[in-house]
Amino acid sequence: MSGEMGLRERKRLRMYRSVSETAIALFLERGFEKVSVAEIAASADISKPTLFRYFPAKEDLVLHRFADHEDEAARVVTAARADGTAPLAALHRDFLDGLARHDPVTGLNDDPGVLAFHDLLYGTPSLVARLYTYLERSEERLAGALAAPGPPGLPDRTAAAQMVAVRRVLAQENRRRVASGERADAVHPDAVTHADRAFAELRDGLPRYAGA
Repeated sequence: MSGEMGLRERKRLRMYRSVSETAIALFLERGFEKVSVAEIAASADISKPTLFRYFPAKEDLVLHRFADHEDEAARVVTAARADGTAPLAALHRDFLDGLARHDPVTGLNDDPGVLAFHDLLYGTPSLVARLYTYLERSEERLAGALAAPGPPGLPDRTAAAQMVAVRRVLAQENRRRVASGERADAVHPDAVTHADRAFAELRDGLPRYAGA
């Protein structure tokens, strides 16, 4: 039974990925507003009702790429707790690791496909608005991880909001510089310096989450 459920889950994830990539290709070619949901469904060889079962809103077809990252900060904090690493130290290390990999989520990636995707995302107001829904869920899950094993309180929620915001603003600055024509490798040293400074300020302001 568990093997069957695993197969079912893998098929479901493949469907998500396939439909999302089909939609993104159409959006990059013609623009978000000029592609209808019906066209996407036809290109993906599924019905509109099926598409909406997977993606409640048209914007989610693009933002599916962020779905795996929605609870990333919470996963990092939860995993770090096992070896006694403080939440802020774990998140700082995770962000630096992302910079070293040129992870697109950190904004430090100059691949043409990634740049085109960022232009689509941040150049479309409805996508930017929908992105904040994902960020809010990321904050909620991080707050839960910070508070575990109990429910999150207001200090956990405000701390999570600050941590998510710092990661977002750092990535935004990296994207800005790369989009202006700078190479990711050239931006990397400054990106590390800015991340170190920002997380140091978080540790000063949130000592509760800075200790082991």
